[in-house]
Amino acid sequence: MKIDLHSHTYYSDGLLSPKELIQRALNMQVDVLAITDHDTISGIAEARDAVKESTKPGKPPRLEIIAGVEISTSWHNFDIHILGLNVDINDQTFLSRLAEQSQRRDERALQINEKLEKAGVHGVLDKAQKLAGKGQITRAHFARAMVELQAVKDADSAFKKYLGKGKRAHVKPKWISIEEAISWIHDAGGQAVLAHPGHYDMTTKWLRRLVAQFAEAKGDGMEVIHSHLSPVKRQLLIDLTKEHSLLASSGSDFHFPNRWTELGKNLSLPKNVTPVWSDWTFAQAEALSS
Repeated sequence: MKIDLHSHTYYSDGLLSPKELIQRALNMQVDVLAITDHDTISGIAEARDAVKESTKPGKPPRLEIIAGVEISTSWHNFDIHILGLNVDINDQTFLSRLAEQSQRRDERALQINEKLEKAGVHGVLDKAQKLAGKGQITRAHFARAMVELQAVKDADSAFKKYLGKGKRAHVKPKWISIEEAISWIHDAGGQAVLAHPGHYDMTTKWLRRLVAQFAEAKGDGMEVIHSHLSPVKRQLLIDLTKEHSLLASSGSDFHFPNRWTELGKNLSLPKNVTPVWSDWTFAQAEALSS
């Protein structure tokens, strides 16, 4: 089976609607897809409806959707993301908690805009809000808005000059702790997975500390396969997974079609780790066995 447990729609910083994301996943022959928008589960129901529409009468669905979310946390001045997989999207406590995260995002967006205005970059918030549409407003929307307003040449430049840590319009987020995020996910019936650990701008010493604390806080698993991961870093993540008895996950972290990242591509886990889905029941497998 082709399994991808990390993807985004336009309900956070992805560019595709849930329906468009589903169509692309089907085209890429993905069997299981987790939709993990930042701090929101708003796209899950639409995605599942899109799968139903694409399923022929009397046939099992070609794609199974895992209800997920990517929760933002703060840890020693690092922004660390925790995936919640198989969360209950009808859990009212969980929805209220995610709403708190959304409020923090909105407050941060206002502060970012104030700093941009002081730096002489005007009108960015309105444009960023339009780009975000129904979704959560993120720094990615600010970067895209600045490109459209010709304030910078590309999104990377927006982060390097204004939005990145220590830059003129950077605002330190007030996210929850790793422990809180894990608790939220567990309370909603899900599994907590450390997202893209190979992407954090930290030394190996700090990465080891992060994984150790995540495991100590009863985190369930870690992405050991994700995009733009070197063989050396991948082996380190595999070793850390086994060292701390964590389950292994893999995900493309897909946001939009590009030449570097694709749904379901090159995500096979090595045989010497235990997949996070090892005790899941898949509808396709049930249909084939019946």
